[in-house]
Amino acid sequence: MLAGVMGWPISHSRSPLIHSHWIAEHGLRGAYVPLAVNPVHLPQALAGLKVLGFAGCNLTLPHKIEALPWLDETDTVAKRIGAVNTLTVRADGSLHGTNTDAFGFIQSLHEAHTTWRADTGPAVVLGAGGAARAVVWALADAGAKDIRLLNRSADKAQAMADEFGPCVKALEWSERHAALDGAALLVNTTTQGMQGQPTLDLQIDALPAQALVSDIVYTPLQTDLLVRAAARGHPTVNGLGMLLHQARPAFASWFGVMPEVTPALWAKVLATF
Repeated sequence: MLAGVMGWPISHSRSPLIHSHWIAEHGLRGAYVPLAVNPVHLPQALAGLKVLGFAGCNLTLPHKIEALPWLDETDTVAKRIGAVNTLTVRADGSLHGTNTDAFGFIQSLHEAHTTWRADTGPAVVLGAGGAARAVVWALADAGAKDIRLLNRSADKAQAMADEFGPCVKALEWSERHAALDGAALLVNTTTQGMQGQPTLDLQIDALPAQALVSDIVYTPLQTDLLVRAAARGHPTVNGLGMLLHQARPAFASWFGVMPEVTPALWAKVLATF
């Protein structure tokens, strides 16, 4: 059984390590490989999955939204989110898409903070890309009533807010500092803070002391935002938990086994940082 992850770039991905661990743990015959796919070649790469004998693949930046027109079918979750991160090649060669990022995000919050609830107060989400769509949908589905969405391109945030309904309100990027007032959760889904990218330009003075701060970036594990938040006493969640948990249903769809995120897997992945 063959699976993999398409991205551009892809060398930073820990997904091959995660899936290879589970393949060995469950005694399966298979492999999971990184696939560096330039966006201009995405349609051909997707079409090639069947020819190359793949059971499916994950999609990461920048392919999660761009792949949609090239799929034969997407499930309800992927349609609602408007992005896909997991593809399965059906027996007839057709491509089925779903999104496991929402599942992974919520699981990562519960794993890090077992008492977390989506309805405890306003959530502030930074970004409006494919990952942000998954996070906003996951929060709304979990019961969040007030989601403040901010993106450098305000029209993109507004379009998302219009699509996701009255629980989501788009604010101007210039309002990002003040938007933290009274928030119970802050989530950064932008690439700011990622290794090789500028740090996130956000003042967190207005954030209540008990607010949870999440950054879905995992390279580095502790972004500047998380370091500053921890220094103020905020509970924090890095992006590694989301990565680990979104991989579980993807693995199950290809290999027929629902794997667990164990201390051994955490240790193996953490050792690569």
